[in-house]
Amino acid sequence: MSMNQTRREFLRMAGKVTLGAAALSTVPSVVKAEAEIAAPAFPWTYQPLDVKEVQDKIYENFYAKGGCCAGVASGILDLLAEKYGYPYNQIDGRMFAHGGGGYGNRNLCGSLGGAFAVLNLFVTGGDMSAIRTQIYDWYKTTAFPIYQPADKEAHAHHSVSGSELCRDSVGNWMETSGFEFGSPERGTRCASLSADVGGKLIELLNIHFGYAEAPVAAEEAAPELAANEYIGVATSEIGGEVKVKVTMDGDKIAKIDVLSQNDTPSFWEKAYPSVADAIISAQSTEVDVAAGATKSSEAIMAAVKNALEQIK
Repeated sequence: MSMNQTRREFLRMAGKVTLGAAALSTVPSVVKAEAEIAAPAFPWTYQPLDVKEVQDKIYENFYAKGGCCAGVASGILDLLAEKYGYPYNQIDGRMFAHGGGGYGNRNLCGSLGGAFAVLNLFVTGGDMSAIRTQIYDWYKTTAFPIYQPADKEAHAHHSVSGSELCRDSVGNWMETSGFEFGSPERGTRCASLSADVGGKLIELLNIHFGYAEAPVAAEEAAPELAANEYIGVATSEIGGEVKVKVTMDGDKIAKIDVLSQNDTPSFWEKAYPSVADAIISAQSTEVDVAAGATKSSEAIMAAVKNALEQIK
């Protein structure tokens, strides 16, 4: 083996093994000199990763390395280390093990904290701020969890946080699902959400550094409306956007059709069509909410009200 090969092998393995003094004495002097190599220039060079592989690793590390914040950070760094070696193997993602739930204060979601720590390794300044804002906006309006672990049944409950805070994200899901914070189901939900956040970061980094093309958003065709039909939109604190079509008969509400919604089925089934029927009966959006589906009911009322506001 040549001296250059020995040197390259040493760099590749840096941080993966610890050499004792006796073992180190047997390494050629040029290799020993490399033991004091300088830290990589900041920001670090990003190498591409597969989104699905990242999500799988984060889900696994959520349980193995300390929750949402450490799961995201270590999941990404571990994969980079496995695929590319140095310098990614110089950071142990378990350093973020206490970052879950905003370091225990239930403020910033820990998965976001872990993602932003990794983001700032590779992107700085205005580009970093732009990607961070994109992740924030996506997080606050998306019904989680999306990622589905192979060893679990399909997620039955989803919720929209409306904010970047752990207390809102977890709290809305607990209200939707009925599970307590300490339940295994809540753990699975947060592990999957962490995979979602880490996967989103890698998707954006791959695009930013030219390893993937940005998806082209398909324009939603506007529905054809009759003169007496109006579209209304509102946002549920739990289920996200609700879009309805209100049909008028003169100055009376004749029909309420739901065009789209992302609510948990069990809550939506309680709220609609009973709330819609009540609005038509009362000719008012000020009606009683459906028992056990307050947020869904309020979203339907707000969407109908938004439609009625468009009548001239």
